[in-house]
Amino acid sequence: MILGGDSMKINYIFERIEKKYLLNEEKYQALLKVLLKYMQEDEYGLTTICNIYFDTENNDLIRKSIDKPKYKEKLRLRSYGVPKDEDRVFIEIKKKYDGVVYKRRVSMNLKEANEYLDYGIKPNKTNQIMKEIEYFISYHKPKPKLFLAYDRVAYYGKEDSNLRVTVDRNIRSRDYDLDLSKGDYGDRLLDNDMYIMEIKIPMAMPMWLTKELTRLQIFPTSFSKYGNIYKKNLINKKEEIECLQV
Repeated sequence: MILGGDSMKINYIFERIEKKYLLNEEKYQALLKVLLKYMQEDEYGLTTICNIYFDTENNDLIRKSIDKPKYKEKLRLRSYGVPKDEDRVFIEIKKKYDGVVYKRRVSMNLKEANEYLDYGIKPNKTNQIMKEIEYFISYHKPKPKLFLAYDRVAYYGKEDSNLRVTVDRNIRSRDYDLDLSKGDYGDRLLDNDMYIMEIKIPMAMPMWLTKELTRLQIFPTSFSKYGNIYKKNLINKKEEIECLQV
């Protein structure tokens, strides 16, 4: 399913706190029973989110991010489902400063995005977010480094729609065929019964959710999909070199 048509409600600017949690099947199902009392699944249901992450030649952005600095940033190309050239995609800059996440994004079709990111052909689009993206690209000179996809279900608060919970599973990636139109296949990062949950809030977490997380002993963790894949690939490459040296 491709999302992002003209009828889709789209946010282009986000500023919020995001907390991540690593859940097994048992804890996810237990929490879901409570979530559904206060929240509801968004209209798109289970959605495959596809991303191309960009970095410098020497992977400076992800290496810095792994060190957990006070400020970090990333650039990615995102689609909802596997797109064709004419389908809408998003170029996103995501920044995190002192625990607060700021995301800016612009939309265009896949053909325009690839021409811009791969060959520097600017789309017919001028706004402040586009200027931020252009500055990022001129400063870092990023290149496509990783395809990363996952299957996501999103929930929002019945009383406060600014409260968002997303649950991701089947995280897979590849460092070749770095084109969103090539498909959503890749190597798995986690076991099938593991989930990455993100709670996204503009300010304080509601008391009912805090109590439920405490009751189920679900605690926040520092988990970057891109960061963990990068570290896993480094370990694999080190093991390959060691095997060749034996």
